[in-house]
Amino acid sequence: MSVFIIVEAGVNHNGNMNLALEMVEAASKAGANAIKFQTFRAEMLVTRTASKANYQKETSGSDESQFDMLKRLELDLDSHKKLIAHCRERQIDFLSTPFDLTTIDLLLGIGLTTWKIPSGDITNLPYLKKIGELKQQVILSTGMADLGEIEDALDILENAGTSRKNITVLHCNTEYPTPMQDVNLRAMLTIKQAFPGIQVGYSDHTLGIEVPIAAVAMGAKVIEKHFTLDRNLPGPDHKASLEPMELSAMIQSIRNIEMALGHGIKRPSSSEKKNIVSARKSIMALRSIKKGHLISKDDLIVLRPGNGISPMDWYKIIGRRATNDFSAGDKLMFDQFKGYV
Repeated sequence: MSVFIIVEAGVNHNGNMNLALEMVEAASKAGANAIKFQTFRAEMLVTRTASKANYQKETSGSDESQFDMLKRLELDLDSHKKLIAHCRERQIDFLSTPFDLTTIDLLLGIGLTTWKIPSGDITNLPYLKKIGELKQQVILSTGMADLGEIEDALDILENAGTSRKNITVLHCNTEYPTPMQDVNLRAMLTIKQAFPGIQVGYSDHTLGIEVPIAAVAMGAKVIEKHFTLDRNLPGPDHKASLEPMELSAMIQSIRNIEMALGHGIKRPSSSEKKNIVSARKSIMALRSIKKGHLISKDDLIVLRPGNGISPMDWYKIIGRRATNDFSAGDKLMFDQFKGYV
C-alpha cells in the first residue's frame, strides 16, 4: 500500500476561505493524498483567559489570548462544505481534526469517515470513546505522550468498537518547529513493536523535508506535514510549515523512496540483467593449450565477459583434458574437456 501523505493546512488559511481554497489546489498539484483542516469552536476548546503556547506567542504575538486567536480561525459549516466540494473537484481527500464532541458531530454530518485525533486529545476519554464508537478509520497523533498513554488511548478506542486494524498511530513531537535532537524517529518503531497489528506513521513538525522522508524509509505508512502558501503570512503555524515547492519536493522524494524500498526479494532486477555478461567473468586460457593437455591452474585466467564457464566452476575444469587446442585468451566451454560430467 502506498504511503498516505496528509498535508496539514490546519489554521494556515488565516480564516480566509479564498486562501483555504488555494491551499487545496496547491496540495493537490503537489500530489498529496489528503489535505487536513481543523474543526473547532473556540468556546468548546479553550477558556477565554488561556494564554497562547510559547511557539504561538513567538509567531503571532502575545497581545491577544488563545481564545481570541482561535475565534478568528474558525471555519463554519458552509466553509467545510465548500472545502469538501473543492477537494472533490481537485481529487484530493478532505480531512479535518475535530477538537470537541460537538465538532465530531458536525464532521460526521457532512460525511467524514476518517478521524484524525490530535496529540492534545490523546488523554481525552469521552472524546476518544465517541470516535471509537464510530468504528471508522482513526489516525492518532502521539505528541507529548508516553507508551502507557498510547496504550490507554488504544484501549478506549478498541473497547468502544474500533478495530486495531483500522487505527494508525503517528509518532509526533509537538514543539513547533521540532529540534532535530528531539525527533526520536526510532520511537515510531517502538510503537509498532509494542502494539502488534497497529499501522504506524509520522507527523512532522521539523523544518525541512528530510525527516519525513527518513520515516518512510523506516516503515511509516502515513506522513503528515504542515503546509502554507507563504511562511511569511501572519499566524501561529506558518513558520514551521512547508511552502508549495518544498511540499512537492518532499512528496516526490517519498514516492522515490517507496519505489526504492521494493519487494525485499534479493534477485537481479530487470534493469541490471543486461549487465551480467559484461560485468561478470568467465574462465579463459591464460596461454596456449594443446589438445589432450591436462589442465592445471597455471593454464587458466578469469576475465570478462561472463558468457563462458563461471569461475565458480574453477575446480571442475582443473584436472580435465582438453579435446582441442586453445590460444591465450580463448573462452573455455564445458564440451571442450574430456571426462566432464
